[in-house]
Amino acid sequence: MKIAALCCLGLLLIFGTTLAAQAPGPCSGVSKTAYVNWPQFHSDLCHTGYNPNEFILSPATVGNLALDWKYTTENVIWFSSPTVLNGVVYFGSEDDSVYALNASTGALLWKFTTGAAVDSSPAVANGSVFVGSADYNVYALNAATGALLWKYRAANYIASSPAVANGVVYVGSDDSNLYALDSSNGALLWKYTTGSSIESSPAVANGVVYVGSFDFSVYALNATTGALLWTYTELGRDGEIVSSPAVANGVVYVGSIGINDSGSLYALDAKTGLLLWTYSNTAGISSSPAVANGVVYFGTDLDEQLYALNASTGALLWRYPIGALVTSSPTVVNGMMYVGTTDNKLYSFHLPGQ
Repeated sequence: MKIAALCCLGLLLIFGTTLAAQAPGPCSGVSKTAYVNWPQFHSDLCHTGYNPNEFILSPATVGNLALDWKYTTENVIWFSSPTVLNGVVYFGSEDDSVYALNASTGALLWKFTTGAAVDSSPAVANGSVFVGSADYNVYALNAATGALLWKYRAANYIASSPAVANGVVYVGSDDSNLYALDSSNGALLWKYTTGSSIESSPAVANGVVYVGSFDFSVYALNATTGALLWTYTELGRDGEIVSSPAVANGVVYVGSIGINDSGSLYALDAKTGLLLWTYSNTAGISSSPAVANGVVYFGTDLDEQLYALNASTGALLWRYPIGALVTSSPTVVNGMMYVGTTDNKLYSFHLPGQ
């Protein structure tokens, strides 16, 4: 789960272009092929939020951005972040709907109404849109028409954003379960029960699913069987894992929100779950980290700052005071970082040395 409010009542396209994204890869944080799509939350199955193939916007041109179009929904776009595939923008809204817009013009292509708010970010794969709703259902919709293909009912709210890999939809629920569903028909393949709600969005890398839970833990599960491979549990002052894991270079990065609104950013060995390092501060981390060029980027809640850490050691490289909650998830492209905040602004930063 992540807050991705670029605006309160509309979805904006700026400068007539959308940011490109890398395809699912080995989670090295580097893709050697250029792609123009952003098919799921944080772009790829590893959730790195990093695209090395975008060159349209740069530190020299980003200042020339201007509004191209906007589309107004009937309620706020608060948690669901846009997915872009083949010239179409897909997103959910608090008005209980999933939208598909023409990426060039903002024209409405179709709208599908669920039974409650859509806070989940859509994932698009093989001609289908997969998304969760507060009405307890996971939906599969025809990407071209919005027609319902199937739905699967969980036992509680679904804010987690689906990840789709090898014909399987992975998604968490507030009923404490991580579900693996057949993408063609919605049949349950397996589910794994944690100790509390799952609003974190699962990452999938090298046959393993990684997800956080409100029970203080990060889980690594076999993607085929759902068998538990390892779990990392932080007892004491840190608690809920709302942040979605990012996997890069054999390391899982994830933030936490403590019982006193404190938080930490964890780096865990992707194979064993062993703690490599942790960075603690006085503010909770619901932002999902981006990982690029040996640096981890994330935002914090109460102290309203952006952080950049050395990905290998956890050492603080820099931080920037925003003055608003930074609960959305950063994106890194072409020497720039982009992030939305609760002051209704989208920020861009020229990264040092890039």
